Amino acid sequence: MAGTMQFDLVSPEKRLASMTVTEVMIPGAEGDLTAMEGHTPVIVGLRTGTLRVVNAEGVKSFVVTGGFAEVTGSSVSVLAERVIPFEEATGTVIDTILAEARSLAAAALPEDKDMAEKNVADALALHDAILKAH
Repeated sequence: MAGTMQFDLVSPEKRLASMTVTEVMIPGAEGDLTAMEGHTPVIVGLRTGTLRVVNAEGVKSFVVTGGFAEVTGSSVSVLAERVIPFEEATGTVIDTILAEARSLAAAALPEDKDMAEKNVADALALHDAILKAH
């Protein structure tokens, strides 16, 4: 059986989760990663996507936008700009995230355009995944 580690998820407004988990699947800005006990310490930026945690009760998913995750060998701490439990992520909420991403892309400076367009693509993929799941 896989080892366990502490997982904490917070947004600027509140703490959303604190639990013992066996793995955390993180939507990293530079690529997705799965953290498990003993993972090499790392700090990664988050992209818009789905954060998943696995514990004894199953899989719990959250929609996140921006922020960062700190992984140590024994814990994962995530501070996200916005966190929505997956089951609460309605089409309206995801439409708002997509509209915000498009607005930021339209106003982006030339040097930030690629990153802004990637954020739109991530928001679109999340939009499609939410619609399929609900």
